[in-house]
Amino acid sequence: MTCAYDFSLPGLDGQTIDLSAYRDRPILIVNTASQCGFTPQYEDLQHLWSQYGRDTDDGLVVLGVPSNDFGQQEPGTAKDISTFCHRNYGVSFPMAAKAHVRGPDAIPLFRWLDSQGGFLSRPRWNFYKYLIDRHGRLVKWFTPLTKPASHRVEEAVRRVLLED
Repeated sequence: MTCAYDFSLPGLDGQTIDLSAYRDRPILIVNTASQCGFTPQYEDLQHLWSQYGRDTDDGLVVLGVPSNDFGQQEPGTAKDISTFCHRNYGVSFPMAAKAHVRGPDAIPLFRWLDSQGGFLSRPRWNFYKYLIDRHGRLVKWFTPLTKPASHRVEEAVRRVLLED
């Protein structure tokens, strides 16, 4: 795999999320969980999706990847996760099915992110954020401590949106 657009994931709704459908669009990939202290970041992620991507053909795609890898903080079914995200945060951005994001069982997308970002970029908790540019390359990553609404994240998003 050479870029993020080469991957597909099962969706939370049972459909396939084919990242090639987002070719030439920046993507913010986030490993999420519903019972985490960082869970309120869903609100900021929804804001980024609404402000920079939802209604455009070339804007930012926000992609949530629920995982139960950290503290068993995503124990629910796909329906539980979907209901929680929509009811509490109005999430309308694409959500993948629950997946492993670390270790030998990590899904191929997260193994690729690991190979691109290096050891320090490996998710060590929920809500790591990975910004992919219009060429499908990892350009920046953020730990859970950096909120999606922070100046650092918004500036990085604006920068990749302006690139050709």
